[in-house]
Amino acid sequence: MSFQTAHAFAFSLASTLMAAIVIYRAGDGTLSVTPASEYDGDENAIVGEIDPFAS
Repeated sequence: MSFQTAHAFAFSLASTLMAAIVIYRAGDGTLSVTPASEYDGDENAIVGEIDPFAS
C-alpha cells in the first residue's frame, strides 16, 4: 500500500477506534497500520503515527 493510502487508512482507524495508530514498514517493504498498543516491532520500522487526541 502506498504511504498516502496507509495514512488515510490510519487516520480513519484512529478516528473510529479513538486510539493512537502506528504506520510501519513490514519486512517485505510494504506499509501497514496497527494500533500503537499492539505494535511490538522494531521502532526503526515506524514511518508515522496518528494520535486522535493530539492538539
